[in-house]
Amino acid sequence: MVNGMKGSAFKQGAPKFYGSTTVGERGQVVIPAEARRDFEMTPTTKLLVFGSQGHGGIMLTKAENVSKLINMATGMLAKLEALQKSLKEEEE
Repeated sequence: MVNGMKGSAFKQGAPKFYGSTTVGERGQVVIPAEARRDFEMTPTTKLLVFGSQGHGGIMLTKAENVSKLINMATGMLAKLEALQKSLKEEEE
């Protein structure tokens, strides 16, 4: 298991397409069974929904993994800030 996920695609770090789903009349979607297995989702699993209207994307993540997501995003932001500072210094 890698980062709390099963499946060989994750061992290689490659994203995986699980299929498609349709939003029902009540706004519900069905997450494909293989995705539920790979991410160890059960009927009581809490999910957080993030989105960007400008980019037209929606992301689901397990609530228990939010701290991991925040830490990853913080690390990425720090790297971007360092790169921006480096590029700015090169311009001067």
